[in-house]
Amino acid sequence: MKFAAIADWAESDSYTVTFMCAQLGVSTSGYYKWRGKSRSARDLRDDELTALIEYHYEHLNGRPGVRRMRAELAAGGHRVSHKRVWRLMKVAGLEGRHPKAWKRTTVAGDSPVGAPDLIGRDFTAAEANTKWCGDITYVRTWNGWAYLATVIDLHSRMVVGWAVADHMRTELVTDALDMAIARRRPPGKVIFHSDRGTQYTSTDFDKYCTKNNIRRSLGRTGICFDNAVAESFFASYKKELIHTRPWPTLKALKKSTFTWIEEYYNRARRHSTLGYLTPAEFELGFRDIYDSPLNCSGHF
Repeated sequence: MKFAAIADWAESDSYTVTFMCAQLGVSTSGYYKWRGKSRSARDLRDDELTALIEYHYEHLNGRPGVRRMRAELAAGGHRVSHKRVWRLMKVAGLEGRHPKAWKRTTVAGDSPVGAPDLIGRDFTAAEANTKWCGDITYVRTWNGWAYLATVIDLHSRMVVGWAVADHMRTELVTDALDMAIARRRPPGKVIFHSDRGTQYTSTDFDKYCTKNNIRRSLGRTGICFDNAVAESFFASYKKELIHTRPWPTLKALKKSTFTWIEEYYNRARRHSTLGYLTPAEFELGFRDIYDSPLNCSGHF
């Protein structure tokens, strides 16, 4: 009866045989044996795409959803519709992770040093090393709280500086900026945008920025949209790494954060804002996913 039902639906072309067999708990090979015919080219293509999808899902530790999976396939030269990727992922029992709700963490200092908002929610930059943004988030370890500070280049969304520590002093954010400055060596003044947290409005931070040719830019207190890029990064960081396991020590957190940022986020994770290119690809000058290095190399 199941095979007969599948045959009826297959003739209407409403669903593929692979999808219906999976939903009804029968094998495609059994169905075609019952029909006495070989599998269609579309079903064979579904098998090929499913194998690619399962490979990427396993090797991209962010557990990509439909849009990012479709982009990963496109980078390998496979033009597949959103609906088809959704269907194949559903049949394979694969789904992406979803971030938890945003919570306010900004705490203003007693005597904050003000600065204008030089970004105005325009989180783009025509050139690298002209506009950076950053923030701090927290992670619970077995030994207490740990904190991550970031510096993100708004040109490519690459994390160019970061620091992890067991404190939230101003040194945490200056350590992240030290890394960014050493890596990028900006030729002129660079804007650094943040919220109005204690660290970013302290006298010490103001002096640090003046010394290092950095123009401070501040969003409004408690308005996450004024620093949306930094908040979005932390949502991905928490969803794709932090909430996937417990964190016994600060050392373990630092090691995994390094791998996630340097090997995955900057070089492998595809960003919707960049047309699903990676930050590394964008900085190399690519602007179309079908021209990405992965696609040009001929690999899947």
